[in-house]
Amino acid sequence: MPVPTPELGAYNYVQETKARRRRRRFVLHPADLEWADLITVDLSLYDTPEGKKQLAETLIKAVREDGFFYVKNFNISQERVNRQFAIGKKFYDTPLEEKLKYVPEGLDNGAFNGYVPAGRRILNAEAGLRDRVEVYNIPKFNGDFKHAHPARLQDHLPEIEEFARSLHTEVLDPLHVLLAIALELPDDYFTNIHKYEVKSEDHLRYMKYGKFTPEENEKLGQMWGRGHTDLGSWTLLFRQPVAALQIQNHKTGEWKWVKPQDATLTVNACDALTLLTGGYVRSTIHRVAAPPKDQQHVDRLGLLYFSRPHNDVPLAAIKESPVLQRADSTQNNFEKTGNPVPTMEEWTFAKQKWQRTKGVVRGDPKHETAEILPGWNEKIYG
Repeated sequence: MPVPTPELGAYNYVQETKARRRRRRFVLHPADLEWADLITVDLSLYDTPEGKKQLAETLIKAVREDGFFYVKNFNISQERVNRQFAIGKKFYDTPLEEKLKYVPEGLDNGAFNGYVPAGRRILNAEAGLRDRVEVYNIPKFNGDFKHAHPARLQDHLPEIEEFARSLHTEVLDPLHVLLAIALELPDDYFTNIHKYEVKSEDHLRYMKYGKFTPEENEKLGQMWGRGHTDLGSWTLLFRQPVAALQIQNHKTGEWKWVKPQDATLTVNACDALTLLTGGYVRSTIHRVAAPPKDQQHVDRLGLLYFSRPHNDVPLAAIKESPVLQRADSTQNNFEKTGNPVPTMEEWTFAKQKWQRTKGVVRGDPKHETAEILPGWNEKIYG
């Protein structure tokens, strides 16, 4: 394991909110917001056959009902997570002119590794408000991608690589095995199409949501990012205490807040798994709201990892799963409409190009329902 450099110092998390929603207004109170009651996948049970079976049942319930779930006991210390937040903060302290040197070529055509500056989307044209989301994506360290980064990240690259690789061995591989068990497939079915050494568009992300004033938040309808789904297999979201993430329950359609839980990852299922399972695994609909009033004075720093199948994997529904056969889930929307089934690479860049469209105005129906591939129209939720 790389030796951590000491100069980062401690990372200080923001205090958790004391607000709750009451009659559509936020009031400071030691009670809760309307938190989603999410399932926890406890990987301490993973090492026995009985534990795996129990966790597989837990996982499939989570992805069919809520989509989001917590993972705990994943063998990555909080100290290592804290250091990644500190590295992310160090990066965002970099002057803008330096960060802009790392904007990827082809950003408007779906490229995403490197720095994506804020302000590409218009949230309220009348008020002149644009998004304040900055993103820095770091791809796999498997030889398929260039790794030229600002000095503030380059200095920590061995540590970043070790952290990213550990997410595969300690979190993603177990989740893929559990999903295979739940679908009555060979245990290695999903790990075989998610190998770290094979080219895929996985990436680690440092993400910063810049704050808006309370008056600006009112003009935005208290909503920073509207409901959407992620395009890959799983998204791993590390705990950070600024409340903003909301999910739509698959069964009830209700929107609820996702509560930060100590020593956990928040994980959501994504589009690739929906396509591979003919809709049996449901991609999680989620959005980013303005934080409660007692947290609106701070920026929101996120640490995420996006998992995706190998680039050359066709996203056809799995035919050999007995579970999917019994559920009549052996065709996805591309297959049902007779359109070509995209590879993961084709799907990634089609959706990324749509997501990164420059100058799009919130609420533009032409964008929000655009056909990104033959037989697939996108959708914005809530």
